[in-house]
Amino acid sequence: DGPFGCPICLDLLKDPVTVPCGHTFCQECLSALRQRQGPPDGSVGAGGAVRCPLCQEPLPAELRLRKNRALCELLPLLTAASSPPSPVSPLSPPSHQSSPSSMAPGAEEKVEEEEEGAPVLCDVCPAGARAAAARSCLVCLASFCGEHLEPHRRAPAFRAHRLVPPLRRLEEGLCPRHLQPLDGFCRTEQSCVCARCRAHEHRAHDVVSLEKEREHKEAQQAKFLRDVENELEELALTIAQARKMVELIKGAATKERGKVEKLFAEASALLATFQKGVTGFIEDEERSMLGETEANLRWKEDRRAKLAQGKENLENVPSTDTIYYLQEFQALKAAMEENPCPALSFQNELNFTKCTQAVSTVKEVLSAACKTQWDRLQGKGNDGLSFQETEEGLITNSFGLEDQRSSSPNPLPWAGPPLTRPVAFIIDLDSDTADKFIQLFGTKGAKRVLCPIPYPESPTRFINCEQVLGVNLMNRGNYYWEVEIIDGWVSIGVIAEDFDPQESYNQGRLGRNEKSCCLQWNGENYVAWFGGLESVIQKPFFHTIGVFLEYSEKALTFYGVKDSKMTCLQQLKFSTPLPGSCDRFQQKINNRFASLFLCKLKPAFFLESVDAHLQIGPLKKDCVSVLKRR
Repeated sequence: DGPFGCPICLDLLKDPVTVPCGHTFCQECLSALRQRQGPPDGSVGAGGAVRCPLCQEPLPAELRLRKNRALCELLPLLTAASSPPSPVSPLSPPSHQSSPSSMAPGAEEKVEEEEEGAPVLCDVCPAGARAAAARSCLVCLASFCGEHLEPHRRAPAFRAHRLVPPLRRLEEGLCPRHLQPLDGFCRTEQSCVCARCRAHEHRAHDVVSLEKEREHKEAQQAKFLRDVENELEELALTIAQARKMVELIKGAATKERGKVEKLFAEASALLATFQKGVTGFIEDEERSMLGETEANLRWKEDRRAKLAQGKENLENVPSTDTIYYLQEFQALKAAMEENPCPALSFQNELNFTKCTQAVSTVKEVLSAACKTQWDRLQGKGNDGLSFQETEEGLITNSFGLEDQRSSSPNPLPWAGPPLTRPVAFIIDLDSDTADKFIQLFGTKGAKRVLCPIPYPESPTRFINCEQVLGVNLMNRGNYYWEVEIIDGWVSIGVIAEDFDPQESYNQGRLGRNEKSCCLQWNGENYVAWFGGLESVIQKPFFHTIGVFLEYSEKALTFYGVKDSKMTCLQQLKFSTPLPGSCDRFQQKINNRFASLFLCKLKPAFFLESVDAHLQIGPLKKDCVSVLKRR
């Protein structure tokens, strides 16, 4: 898994060769891959070009594989430093004689504390005689003593390597995308970057040195930590309110259940079936409300714990470890900026409090009222008691006082208007459609991986494209959902239900056929695809993409969402062409896009690059409200 491992055979590099995109493989592995991917006649056409297994960049057909001589000189040194008893990575520190699992409780923490205070040791010295490191190399990701540092000082191949004072967490200083040292900080994206990041994805961004950004962040730390402390205090208050709400629901449900059972005891056998239904109704409502309220409570408690842990980690970062400080700062900042927990759907109303009135009526009118009152209960009207009314009733009754509820009580401060979602669409990913190189996280997350996952066989599973569909069907009305792009090249769109998942790579990808369309992020731009044609969109990057499908209008709109504000990126819909217009993409939309809506549609996702990662995001109330007004 280290930087000196081959991504194809997952072993230490043998005769390493570097391709134009910068990735390195064993010469034998890459040769075998080129022979397997190339056309049978040896020619290289548009559809048969050999691609880099990591970034999918096409490799030139005339490319000659030549050894990376710098790596060839370095690998023997690293191999000699590896421990013979176990096949560990050349850059991994020697394992301790006793594993963490065999240590006494607390011993593992002590070892880590001793390592933090001990000097960094040379990675090349033999086990048992390791000298203290003089310098660490950010290119080799290894630390060397004075003797083993000589090749870096003498050999021309190592002249471009960056040597720094000994560091313990070398692997954290490596760019996960390009496997190069992190030596700058992008203020636009708020992340550490390497030289290739600055030259490509971040070339137009504000990039400064790590040391300068640390000084900037340290100047902000006092105010930032005050904001974190305020947030922790606010969470403590809302957690107390949520706990009070849980107890209130339980108490109100218990009280209501007692009233209902007493009234049913006075009724005849004619009401037995009705009694069971009403009692079940209360239990269902209690379970539903408790489940939502307790989930809300857990979310707040987890957020408080996460913020507290992040605050502690940031305060305990060693003053010499700049990269680790920036990473912890960003982690805490990301935790602070997480989307708020959605408001409770039932807000300030307990629907099950209508049972007493319903059963009292049934007692007087008997069988004639059974059907009417049952329909009324299931209709979930607005005559249930509010949280405040119920709370006042419980308090006055507990002191033997008369129940004097206000006819128009003020709502609780945390109970706003219920979130109505006439277009909101909850998506669950379908594991029976996921390609073997896509790892699912529950039903909301998906990530592209290098090692295939042994999914069971399924006729709906993609076999040539790293794609996955939602289980949901769309065939009428309006639908809106949001997707968070965490990393990599990701395409988001819709696809016809009857699309063949065994199509070839060229024809099976989203938007490369007339059975699907999508919005693609390719690391530099957004691109809309349909019918094999593309339209480049000159808009800034958004982590969250909103998708609005108007089935009856035969329209699909993609939005960039940030801070509950929506920016239209592209709308796919028939439009009257302007005189003299030669937009081939819009012509394709005008001629063929409507035919896509003759089928039932499904949400679809294509994880194109090896590090692609997406998450089906929670819907933002403000965005749904905007679409509702439309």
